[in-house]
Amino acid sequence: MATPNSRTTFKDYCLRSLGFPVIDINVDDDQVDDRVDEALQKYAEFHYDSTHADYLAVKITADQLANSGNAANANSFGWIPLPENVVGVSRMFPMTGTTVRGGGSSADFNIFDLNYQLRLNELYEFTSSSYQYYWIARTHLRMLELILVGQPPIRYSKHMGRVYIDMAWNSKITANSYLLLECTTLLSPDTYTRVWNDNWLKEYGTTLIKRQWGENMKKYANYTLPGGMVINGQQIYDEAIAEQRRLEQVLRDTWAEPPQFLIG
Repeated sequence: MATPNSRTTFKDYCLRSLGFPVIDINVDDDQVDDRVDEALQKYAEFHYDSTHADYLAVKITADQLANSGNAANANSFGWIPLPENVVGVSRMFPMTGTTVRGGGSSADFNIFDLNYQLRLNELYEFTSSSYQYYWIARTHLRMLELILVGQPPIRYSKHMGRVYIDMAWNSKITANSYLLLECTTLLSPDTYTRVWNDNWLKEYGTTLIKRQWGENMKKYANYTLPGGMVINGQQIYDEAIAEQRRLEQVLRDTWAEPPQFLIG
């Protein structure tokens, strides 16, 4: 199949690119799977098209809420588990009056809330007042909230598979409530099969299998096969290494997202 759409067709494509079945590719099927996994890992770590921005609603259970207040249990203090496909967490959305005991300018159902009073007294209807004043006032209130109240700091590590939220859990959250996180998730090639047809991934997977082929055959230098064909394992390996370096440079220069700048 010229357009791979699964792991099997992807492996077949890579092997055909190396000459199979016209020539025998001396690589075990388990080795091919290892090189495919290596290619997918490199693709997931650096390629812009391997991830997408997502929103994750996490339900807080009673057990998590109880553990979050147990300072003696350092391994379970103030964190929630996340799925394996989550590779980054950028922020937690402000919690509203439906999930937080208390008030604040972000609460939904507090008649003494500043946003509520602004809407009540200033906006009789959207056609009788300018939205510019409303936007400036809301921005000002939001800035005051960030200065005086702030947002709970979050800490995340993909190797731990958990996000830490530094706040007073027992006074902020009730059991069976939800937290909304803005995160980055990996695209699963089993679900989104177009991943297998990515041009860079196909070239890189073929190169890694070629490298494994050369690694297996390096001890045969100028070895003559039946029929007079001469094979040089070291040359195959060297060509694959050079091609791997070129593709990884292309990945960083062309397909990787630029580093983010911190301002402040």
